Amino acid sequence: MMTSSDDELTARAHPAAVDIRNLRVVRGGRVALDDVSVTVARGVITGMLGPSGCGKTTLMRSIVGTQIVAGGSVTVLGSRAGSAELRRRVGYVTQDPTIYADLRVVDNVRYFAALCGASNHDVDDVISAVGLEDHRKAMAGNLSGGQRTRVSLACALVARPDLLVLDEPTVGLDPVLRADLWDRFDRLARDGTTLLVSSHAMDEADHCEDLLLMRDGQVLAQSSPTRLREDTGCQSLEEAFLSIIRRGTAAEAV
Repeated sequence: MMTSSDDELTARAHPAAVDIRNLRVVRGGRVALDDVSVTVARGVITGMLGPSGCGKTTLMRSIVGTQIVAGGSVTVLGSRAGSAELRRRVGYVTQDPTIYADLRVVDNVRYFAALCGASNHDVDDVISAVGLEDHRKAMAGNLSGGQRTRVSLACALVARPDLLVLDEPTVGLDPVLRADLWDRFDRLARDGTTLLVSSHAMDEADHCEDLLLMRDGQVLAQSSPTRLREDTGCQSLEEAFLSIIRRGTAAEAV
């Protein structure tokens, strides 16, 4: 796996929020993650990039403790992934909305706020952050798919978790709202929240301080956008990713 001296300096400056060692996951008789070892620094946005089916969601499930693993270890905020003490410290937004269809938007968010002790002001703040002020009293079951995803995001944000794991949170959103959400993510990171965000859109990589590039159940590289461009000589991050894939293919052929 490609790393850089800059990444090592970043890791020392930001203690690990997630430490994964030799992780192996088998799903449906197929190896979904193969000997993955990565570190996610605290207080930064780490982007997990790669094509559909490369293992991004499986890795996220391993981190939040909902995935059975075949080998290796996953330590999150100093505890074993899935431990009871992490329940209020880790937020997770899945690709499929996890909300109550028979409740209004505001009541969904209020429910999760009550579980974590957040205030009504926090509820209003996160509903505004995801662009749903005009739909706060709408029944969640009557919303579009993209709007339901935003309700799920608001429910996760209201808890103010130490680690926020987001599985492709901007899919289906318009460019203005995508930009607003990334601004929100940046503010959260500056305030000390660790964010792990998956995407298959390479144009979102520049919003991240650190990148995990994945393919076929493996992490091909961990680097910053700037260092990745320098290492590959490519200005486009998509071209940089393709360059790393070509290097790996060539090395296997030798």
